Amino acid sequence: MINEIGVIIAGIIGLAIVAVIVSSNAQTPAVIQAASSGLGSIITAAVSPVAGGTTNQNNLFGSQTQFS
Repeated sequence: MINEIGVIIAGIIGLAIVAVIVSSNAQTPAVIQAASSGLGSIITAAVSPVAGGTTNQNNLFGSQTQFS
């Protein structure tokens, strides 16, 4: 019973995701670019202490953040 409910909920969420992606009002490229930029910043911040490097990353608000 619980498995069936989980499958139904997952199907509804999947359908909603597809509807948003193919919508004419969707800004899919901008969303993908923002997500990948954020992921790159997180990875850079995580490896910076180990790598010993100093990097400058632009955040979404246009200012620079320095990791050292």
